[in-house]
Amino acid sequence: MPTAAVETHALTRRFGSLTAVDSLTISVESEEIFGLLGPNGAGKTTAIKMLVTLLPPTSGTATVAGADIARQQVAVRRAIGYVPQMLSADGTLTGYENLLVFAKLYGVPRRERKERVRGALAFMGLDGSADRLVRQYSGGMIRRLEIAEAMLHHPRVLFLDEPTIGLDPVARQAVWDHIVHFRSDWKTTVILTTHYMEEADNLCNRVTIMHLGRVVAGGSPAALKGSIQKENATLDEVFAHYTGDILESGGTYRDTRRTRRTARRVG
Repeated sequence: MPTAAVETHALTRRFGSLTAVDSLTISVESEEIFGLLGPNGAGKTTAIKMLVTLLPPTSGTATVAGADIARQQVAVRRAIGYVPQMLSADGTLTGYENLLVFAKLYGVPRRERKERVRGALAFMGLDGSADRLVRQYSGGMIRRLEIAEAMLHHPRVLFLDEPTIGLDPVARQAVWDHIVHFRSDWKTTVILTTHYMEEADNLCNRVTIMHLGRVVAGGSPAALKGSIQKENATLDEVFAHYTGDILESGGTYRDTRRTRRTARRVG
C-alpha cells in the first residue's frame, strides 16, 4: 500500500491562549489535489506553515513525503514547493532572473539551470515574457511565475496558499489549468487553500473544511454536496452548512487589509 504524501495526526498549534489549529488529522494521497477550505481565521494558513516547516507544532505529528516535519525539516524542504499568499517574486528582476535565483536556492545543478528555467517558463506560458521586469507582469502572470519558481526542482508535494487571490476569472482559469497540467506531468501532490468554492469544486479530488481550527467536514466535492441532502447543492451551501458562515463575512480587519493589499499587488 503506497505511503500517503502528507499525513497529520492531532496536529496542533497554539499562540498563547489561542488554538489556531486544533488536532488536525488528515491523510493526502500521492498525486491528489487536496483543498483546505474555511473562513479567515479557520487555521488553514497556520496548518500549511507547519507542514512546510515555517512554524513548529505545539503538539501532534505530521509527515510530508515520508519525512517528519519536526525531526527531518531539511528533507521536508527538499521535497516541497511552496507558494505563499503574499507576493514572493522580485519586481526588480526579470522573470528569467527570478527563476535563476530560485534554481540556485533549490540546488539545481549549474549545468541544468538554464534548461530547467527555460522549461519552467515555457510550461507556465511565460517564455515570451522571460526578459521583462516582473513589475510589468499582470497578476495572473506573477502567480504563474511564482508557481514556476516552486516547481523548478520538481517537488513531490506542492503547497499553494490562496494561489488565485485577487485575480480576475480569466487569470484564475489559466492558473487552474497550469496546476492541473503540472500535477499530471510531474506526478506531484498538490495541497491548496482557497476561498473560491468554484476553484475547490473544479480542482480538488478531496477537500477538508476547517472552522475555528478544527475539521468539520471532509470528502470529495460531490460527496460533500450530497451530504447536506439538498437538491443541486453547491459547495458554497456546503460551506455555510458546516461552518454556519459565509465566506464574505469571515475574518478580521487585519485579514481584510492583508487580502486587499495582496490583491492590489498582484492585480
